[in-house]
Amino acid sequence: MNQKLLAALGILALPALAAIGYAQSPKATINLYNWSNYIPPDLLKKYEKETGVRVNLDVYDSNESLLAKLKAGATGYDVIVPSDYMVKIMIDEGILEKIGASKLTNFKNVQSFSIKPPFDATRDYSAPYMWGVTGFTYDSARVPGGKLEDSWKSFFEPPEVLKGQIVALNDPLEMWNAASFYLGTDTCTTDAKVGEKILALLEKQKPYLAAYNSDGTIERMQAGEVIMHHQWNGAAHRTKEKLKTAVFVYPKEGMSFWNDNFAVPKTAKNKAEAVKFINWMMSPAVIAIASNFTGYNNSIKGSSKFFDAALNADPAVNTPANMTSRFRPNKICSNAAIALRDKVWTRLKR
Repeated sequence: MNQKLLAALGILALPALAAIGYAQSPKATINLYNWSNYIPPDLLKKYEKETGVRVNLDVYDSNESLLAKLKAGATGYDVIVPSDYMVKIMIDEGILEKIGASKLTNFKNVQSFSIKPPFDATRDYSAPYMWGVTGFTYDSARVPGGKLEDSWKSFFEPPEVLKGQIVALNDPLEMWNAASFYLGTDTCTTDAKVGEKILALLEKQKPYLAAYNSDGTIERMQAGEVIMHHQWNGAAHRTKEKLKTAVFVYPKEGMSFWNDNFAVPKTAKNKAEAVKFINWMMSPAVIAIASNFTGYNNSIKGSSKFFDAALNADPAVNTPANMTSRFRPNKICSNAAIALRDKVWTRLKR
């Protein structure tokens, strides 16, 4: 989401705030650092109206960008939204504040599968936001025969006519996982030979790609700039709002099942207000507004009754029962496994 749009909606990014001096406002504020296009601006305005607390929004495009920013010394953020595996990394590195999320009044609304996740089993450091899966979307009106195989093969070894018409996420974890699922290897491998196999697959795919880009996945597909996009299922849902021929694929080899979470950095300046905001977001009616905007499910009981009909009707969101066996929860990998993945990604992108 660009700054002009954010400004028009009254939710300015932090750099813009500093530039115009608005950060000196006497009104209480929370500085939220979130994925781009991942929370409805009107919901933040609703929070301000109900509480008198202003929410300033800044955005990032990957967990790694978030981690790098915080490790580089960024101190202006009160609430962040890391994914499952990144929560564990941040806990281990002492980046997160202990907020006792499981003791908050609205935590009673959390569904059982998200109460004691492996990355934060006591929920001392995080509270759930959205969850989803990562597959790929294609325009059925522009592929041979109108249908592609529900396999990562369609993404990594596509028909020749799709050359230059595919965008992959600029995300080392998602690309590594997808390649691992396709090759049938362990996503947390430390075997250099396996790393070489994954690199070979990614390099073979590279000439078919228009770009690696995690921003604008919805708009790019809707505009017909590309035929296929590596994509999260919520983004696929929103793509189909304007591109009716879009098809989201649940690859048969498996796909990343992830969940994103609210957390508070130790460097936060407004910790008490941050925790109040997180508690508010676990209300069924509130989180449903976020789901209707993002196109993703959430972990809060009772929220689905507030979902838009289109959300419940879309198989990209309301997963068919025979597809859920393809979900593969993100693993917490060793430092050695992460180092191998990073090495492969660096070689791929050079």
